[in-house]
Amino acid sequence: MRFVLATHNAHKVAEFDQILTSALTGVSVTGYEGPEPVESGRTFVENAFIKARAAAEHTGLPALADDSGLCVDALSGMPGIFSSRWSGEGATDQRNVALLLAQLSDVPDAYRSAQFRCVIAVVIPSTSDAPAREFSVEGVWAGRISGAPLGSSGFGYDPIFVPEGYEISAAELEPTAKNALSHRARAIAALANMLGTA
Repeated sequence: MRFVLATHNAHKVAEFDQILTSALTGVSVTGYEGPEPVESGRTFVENAFIKARAAAEHTGLPALADDSGLCVDALSGMPGIFSSRWSGEGATDQRNVALLLAQLSDVPDAYRSAQFRCVIAVVIPSTSDAPAREFSVEGVWAGRISGAPLGSSGFGYDPIFVPEGYEISAAELEPTAKNALSHRARAIAALANMLGTA
């Protein structure tokens, strides 16, 4: 089955493609060049479906879309769906990280737990042989927020996210190790299982 991946984020395309091709056989993914819809949902699930439905409608192909972010327990699950724009208009990874660390500056290590969450929505348009289908899967990667950025690999909040069971950040992990452990890897594994039994 050929899917279009509903994102313009080159980092995400590369990471998603690497994990997906190792998890699934007989499935290919192409990039998406169409318009990006407004992500007006209140949850990762809602936003993932907004993107997947738009890509499926624009291309006529089965579409995958993920919505993911960092949920910090001491911040009541924020930045959550606002992760990529946490520091406001013109947000960058560096500004988002700096703001989050400032917001947690007085929070002791024992209370700095966090999770990366990823929801993948799948929209398969109807064909002459089958009705349209939609479903979603989720992956969660537990850890904690460090006191300062560590490492230079990865992107987003990787330099301040220390995965559960590790003493180094996600930005210090080898890319293959990160891709095997990440929230996206866990969601894609669930997707592979779902597609394999569909």
